[in-house]
Amino acid sequence: MKRISSILLFIIFAFIVSCGGGNNTSSTDTNSAGNATSAEDNSLQKVKDAGKLVLGLDDTFAPMGFRDENGEVVGFDIDLAKEVANRLGVTLEIKPIEWSSSILSLNKGDVDVLWNGVTINEARKQQINFSKPYLNNKLVIVKASDDNTINSKDDLSGKVLGVQVGSNDEALTADPSSKNAKEIRRYDVNVNAFLDLQAKRIDAVVIDEVAAQYYIAEKKAPFVVVENSPLTEELYGIGFRKSDAKLLAEVDRILDEMRADGTAAKISEKWFAKDIVLK
Repeated sequence: MKRISSILLFIIFAFIVSCGGGNNTSSTDTNSAGNATSAEDNSLQKVKDAGKLVLGLDDTFAPMGFRDENGEVVGFDIDLAKEVANRLGVTLEIKPIEWSSSILSLNKGDVDVLWNGVTINEARKQQINFSKPYLNNKLVIVKASDDNTINSKDDLSGKVLGVQVGSNDEALTADPSSKNAKEIRRYDVNVNAFLDLQAKRIDAVVIDEVAAQYYIAEKKAPFVVVENSPLTEELYGIGFRKSDAKLLAEVDRILDEMRADGTAAKISEKWFAKDIVLK
């Protein structure tokens, strides 16, 4: 009887030990999976190994990123990105892409970042992650200088409006002031909208304020921004793949460093004659 009891006790003890061992194994597996997930984000190392940061942009969006008279891509965002790439220890590769499918290009891996006055909005945040905002922007109405009929967004009724496909298009169509517009014409690039405005084929262009003011000044275009009538106020950020948390964090860290040491301010003053970078 004692022998049977001893055997039973041994079996029970062995069962308890084996259960405990199973729990330890499970815990180890879980931790390993977590570490594996963390290790899968090699986004920063990939950029360093490649020796380059590939930036996707619409190369007609002055002053953020556009071609100068020599065909070289220049701009405020380009100067910022070059300095970030330099501090990462890599070169900057600039890759013009179709802006209407920019998020697809990013998520396919054609580019590492979208950096071209990208508006942060909820729809985009469902598909990509953003850096900290670095600029404030407004969506404004641009009209011909001799037009006395449009003085606020309430005057868009019956007008033909031009807008670039993308977030500006979405913001315009969501604004109640556009509901009674005669027509909304959509353009792949803002320059074509401005050409139509100058030719009187449309009545106004809805565009980012930074782009509008630069175009009017640089081209000496016969346009004006309708004062005190923004359709929206926006924030610009850099777009990253959802999986690229380490690359995003490092770019944010470097931009913070550039804010602190005055580099970002100098770049801003070069393009806008003042420091407009968000702190």
